[in-house]
Amino acid sequence: MNDQFQLSQEDAFTWLKSLPSSSVDLVITDPPYESLEKYRAIGTTTRLKKSKSSSNEWFGVIPNSSFPELFAQLYRVLRQDRHLYLFCDSETMFAAKPAGEAAGFKFWKPIVWDKRRIGMGYHYRARYEFILFFEKGKRKLADLGVPDVLEAVRVHNGYPTEKPVDLLRTLVSQSGKPGELAIDPFMGSGSTGVAALDLGLRFWGNDVSNTSLATAGERLGALKLPEPIKVVETTHLDRQLDLLQT
Repeated sequence: MNDQFQLSQEDAFTWLKSLPSSSVDLVITDPPYESLEKYRAIGTTTRLKKSKSSSNEWFGVIPNSSFPELFAQLYRVLRQDRHLYLFCDSETMFAAKPAGEAAGFKFWKPIVWDKRRIGMGYHYRARYEFILFFEKGKRKLADLGVPDVLEAVRVHNGYPTEKPVDLLRTLVSQSGKPGELAIDPFMGSGSTGVAALDLGLRFWGNDVSNTSLATAGERLGALKLPEPIKVVETTHLDRQLDLLQT
């Protein structure tokens, strides 16, 4: 079996609790944050509408009140002297930052992802997203010359909230080393895994969505590693394993 990949289909909090303490070297994740519900209510995003490109039937949002528990688990599983990156919008940042600090993380700064293409919105349409940069202990970035504004064209007509692999490669290369373990509790399309594996890291991903498991499995399988992907099964879920392998 190849232990470079593990894909699970669990509630994110349940999955994190199953991981050993101090077992992870890098976390890069994009939770479905609470403010998405507000955007859906006022019609400023298509990501949560019922349509061919919608996502509301694939995942529920994580309320801001859950951030203390989320960060506590992320802090527990992360090794000392390691990094955490969390994607969020400007509203969610004000809930996530203090929760991360209360859990023990040092918050360095919000990194700005410039998507280079205008998106949805009402007052000043969105073109950027924040990536909150946290540290447990102290670890030097690989390249101190990288700016805090990262440009990467948004993914068009992809999985909802899909992140460009080039953007994630920057984060992985800055904070991870070959052979280390990167995780994403809300892996979506698996872009974090693709970037991690491209750079020689191992990857464990999790999501509640059948579509996520199928999409991520297909993408990771397309990397044509010498051994097959290892899929972590859960007895209470019924899904087709052939969707996760090529």
